[in-house]
Amino acid sequence: MATVIRLQPSGKEVPCSETQTVLEALEHAGYALPNNCRAGACGECKCRVLSGTFEQGFVMDMALSGEDRAAGFGLMCMAKATSSVLELDYGTADAQPKLYPPREGVPFVIIDKLMRALGVVELRLRPLADRLRYWPGQYIMLGGQGEAPPPRPYSMANAPRPDGEITLLVARHEGGQTSKWIHDVLAEGDEVFVSGPYGTFIGDVSLDAPVLCLAGGTGLAPILALADAALRRGFAPPVTLVYSARTEAEVYGRGLLTYWERRYPNLTIKTTLTRQRTDGYSGRIPQLLERLYPDLAGHRVFIAGSPQFVADCAAAALRCGAEARHIFTESYFPRAAPALPEPSRLLSPSPLG
Repeated sequence: MATVIRLQPSGKEVPCSETQTVLEALEHAGYALPNNCRAGACGECKCRVLSGTFEQGFVMDMALSGEDRAAGFGLMCMAKATSSVLELDYGTADAQPKLYPPREGVPFVIIDKLMRALGVVELRLRPLADRLRYWPGQYIMLGGQGEAPPPRPYSMANAPRPDGEITLLVARHEGGQTSKWIHDVLAEGDEVFVSGPYGTFIGDVSLDAPVLCLAGGTGLAPILALADAALRRGFAPPVTLVYSARTEAEVYGRGLLTYWERRYPNLTIKTTLTRQRTDGYSGRIPQLLERLYPDLAGHRVFIAGSPQFVADCAAAALRCGAEARHIFTESYFPRAAPALPEPSRLLSPSPLG
């Protein structure tokens, strides 16, 4: 059955095949919808369905509660339309496409693999096919063939380059099959496969306001990509990056960040350690923020890291005067197996007036 996804209030329509999720159809048409886990676990792609029916699929209760379902919400990363028209509350009047359509299984070769910090490996990949077009701040799914574990999402740590090279930062997680495969098995010269780009943690090229970036651990990756692109295009307002690591041994990219700070007079970088005392800053960013930046009125704030880090930093930024609509976040959720949803899986929300 041919299905159309209709975005309201713009009325724009997007075709959707029976094999696509709603999120995949929107992405292939270039429409931005926040997403992260792509497995029904994080809840970022939650949308209200105004009319039509869809099969929700398996999702986590914490990502889509019973109250959400009753109010007509669904998680678009797992939802498949079951009516000829599915109307979504997209929230913008113009609904202009912004994203590059994702590509599946693009072959890349690992040209460099370096340990950049304790437990963090840097991969540099170059495409064997046409380069992947993406916006700084987006992520890809990285996988292999044969005995390779399931693909996992990783943010690009560099702005797009003419040769298509992308850099990834991968932290080792003992319970993570894919991160252990990357650290212990992958080698320079190996071929891997990339799907993407995905995500909406992207900067606005028309932005003309002070920027504060807050990064924890490998959450630094998308922040590096955003900063790389902004600085290279001559972004003039003040840019501050506050980076948090547990110990000095886990700090990544000191050389690059020092170069940027000396090269660009509008850039300031601060590093804080949470489990080691230093002559510099110590402690978690949410506790330091009100002392360092008590007035964030007029700032754009970009935050990337673990879910708790992101939530705590966003709350601190709000206390310092940042507006909620000017806080942009990227959380790294674990790829947990989705839970079985409630017995009724075919949702038919009533049109909203």
